[in-house]
Amino acid sequence: MPPQPLPPSTSPARPHGPTDWHAQELLLMREVMRLIGRSLAPGLVLREMLHLMSELLGLNRGRIVLVDSAPTEAGAPRTAAIQHAYGLTQTEVARGHYAWGEGITGRVLATGQPAIVQDIDAEPLFLARAVERSQLPPETVAFIALPIEVNNAPIGVLACHRIRSRQRHLNDDLAVLRVLATLVGQLLQLEALVAEQTRQLEARNAVLANALNTKSARYGLIGSSQPLLQALSELERVSQTQATVLLLGQSGTGKELFARAVHLASGRRDRPFIKVNCSAIPDALFESELFGYEKGAFTGASTARAGWFEQADSGTIFLDEIGELPLAMQSKLLRTLQEGTLVRLGGQREVKVNVRLVAATNRDLAQEVELGHFRQDLYYRLNVIPIRLPSLAERRGDIRALALHFVSRANQAHQRNVNLSPDALARLEEHPWPGNIRELGNVIERLVLLANDTLVGRAELDRFLPMTFASAALPAASSHAPPHEAAVHPANPAAPLVRDYASAQSHSVLVLQAALAEHHGNQSRAAQSLGLTLRQFSYRLRKAGLK
Repeated sequence: MPPQPLPPSTSPARPHGPTDWHAQELLLMREVMRLIGRSLAPGLVLREMLHLMSELLGLNRGRIVLVDSAPTEAGAPRTAAIQHAYGLTQTEVARGHYAWGEGITGRVLATGQPAIVQDIDAEPLFLARAVERSQLPPETVAFIALPIEVNNAPIGVLACHRIRSRQRHLNDDLAVLRVLATLVGQLLQLEALVAEQTRQLEARNAVLANALNTKSARYGLIGSSQPLLQALSELERVSQTQATVLLLGQSGTGKELFARAVHLASGRRDRPFIKVNCSAIPDALFESELFGYEKGAFTGASTARAGWFEQADSGTIFLDEIGELPLAMQSKLLRTLQEGTLVRLGGQREVKVNVRLVAATNRDLAQEVELGHFRQDLYYRLNVIPIRLPSLAERRGDIRALALHFVSRANQAHQRNVNLSPDALARLEEHPWPGNIRELGNVIERLVLLANDTLVGRAELDRFLPMTFASAALPAASSHAPPHEAAVHPANPAAPLVRDYASAQSHSVLVLQAALAEHHGNQSRAAQSLGLTLRQFSYRLRKAGLK
């Protein structure tokens, strides 16, 4: 009958008479595999393996030396230390530190080749560092050290003492130790993989927990800062009325989400919600897009089409960037808002519509009225319930929750598993975010797609953050150069990989005029020289009254 498994703390009984080494080896391997089946914790399995090596095979004072995981200073040698041992005191274990290539143990680490010392007293490289020679038997003692490898790279050493006069072949001991060293490497690799998976799951759970614990996620608006709650409170107070809502604030503050929130909080929530970006419609198409057209109204109008206002009937229409409306269309929009009727392009009859309007702009409409770019009567018709949306800089307490939301969304969209460390989240809270929530979302998506590691820290995050306009300011011009040339031509012609978000007041009138004069009135080249898009350049010209 085969011997029964014993608890790890119990030593298997030695057989009487001549030792059956083959049976002892099988018992050793069976006990080790049984322990691995019970627990993957290396501390228990490896210590008991060293215990059984001593009790069953006479391979005494076994130790497992592992490379230190802590980073070393530049140029400093790598080190290793005893992590698991049997038959060694705590003091002896504490002494077991080895530099790369130092002594027998360090040489095995450096070369990846096993070492056999037939007589430790005759080997000058043997350090006797952990166990002093006086603590060993007076007879001839051998020392065996084999590399522990993961992915063909040494990560540690399995070593033990052996009485040389034992009635057992050295090759048999080497064969068993090779198997055990391989098993140790696989067990440590498995432990590292489990630890990495566990860390990733914990980080992902933390992201989900933060998303679930967000105090304010009403209508898809994430955050709990006072400015956001103030805007939400104003929104909910007017949502049940039919009054026109004008959303004011910087670009990228989430006007479309607020407009949808007005719709969802109103009695029209089950009716259509139509969104229209006025800046994306050519001037010639405004009327047909907003009010529709009849068959034959123009070349190519083979059928009649309902415009956006008709499609939003009994629901809500959101006109984003309403400051971009041409003056001719402003009067027609005012008539529709006042009378609740419209006439299709090419049509003769009025069509009644019941639409609630939510408009948004990042312009100062009052200033546009003074400049004659916006109708005063339409401005007063729109400015019934103005709600100012806070910039991201005004709600820094929400940056962490927003970042975690964007990380989770990007991970799901792109099948990635990237997370942000606490110091990376702190770095996000320090950034000025001139592009507001849109900029934050873009940075997070770029980070999820291009990050090298699953956990992004502060140092790696910095390369994904665009430079602020202030930090990218141009150096002062030389004394003999014209003032406008210093503004138009940067000293460093290399453009940043990420276009900076610049405020609408980023360039003075003199700089705009100088850029136009430099490029002979070509707005595209003038805009490029200032690091702006053509639309940004044109907008600044209009605000300066130059267009």
